[in-house]
Amino acid sequence: MTVSPFYISRFAVTNEQFAEFARKSGYRTEAERFGWSFVFRNHLVEWGCAMRGQDAAEYAMPGTPWWVRVDGADWSHPEGPDTSIVSRPHHPVAHISWNDAQAHCAWAGYRLSTETEWEYAARGGLDQRIYPWGDELTPEGRHMCNIWQGVFPDTDLGEDGFTAAAPADSFPPNGFGLCNAVGNVWEWCADGFDPLWHVQATRVDPAGPPSGATRVMKGGSYLCHESYCWRYRNAARTGTAPDTSTCHIGFRVVRDT
Repeated sequence: MTVSPFYISRFAVTNEQFAEFARKSGYRTEAERFGWSFVFRNHLVEWGCAMRGQDAAEYAMPGTPWWVRVDGADWSHPEGPDTSIVSRPHHPVAHISWNDAQAHCAWAGYRLSTETEWEYAARGGLDQRIYPWGDELTPEGRHMCNIWQGVFPDTDLGEDGFTAAAPADSFPPNGFGLCNAVGNVWEWCADGFDPLWHVQATRVDPAGPPSGATRVMKGGSYLCHESYCWRYRNAARTGTAPDTSTCHIGFRVVRDT
């Protein structure tokens, strides 16, 4: 496979960077316009506070009750209207839809990567390896990314140092200098999601469909665990509706050389 040269950001876009975009452009994210977003239930310290008196069970997602719709949750209020990013300027921005990421890129002069570009960069020059650093999840007992340890979804032991999103530079970079390519937050790609993409891909700058009901996300997040969501692998992928907003979805940017 041939991938043309491109530049990619070392880190996912941070709260500080997105705040500058929002302030200067006046842009309001889809979560802000909708008035709500999805928050992981364990991060709602007090249901009554975060839900403003609403019944949490009523707002939990059927089949995945660890996801709760929280009114007033958005990128600057990650766990609800009574929370803030003030103490988290260097954390990756979250509660960002694909459409929001596109708007930021258009304003800043960047673009989202194709899935191929993202995976090439995440591998860091290592061919046919499971993770950006190799095949062993914790080489010599060292945690290399921010994922779930324990029993999902009830107990995260935080053995990697975090039980929620970590600052964007928290773990060692890969061979290309990218930090947190897997784990921490999911990262949007430009492509539409096609489950047969790997079969249909061309050998030169392959890209998925330019449109579709869902868009590609790569890298997994701090909620991923092998027993439930082993998607913190270089090759793993999923598709999500472009207006989706949750506390574990962000993005990284690229530009052409």
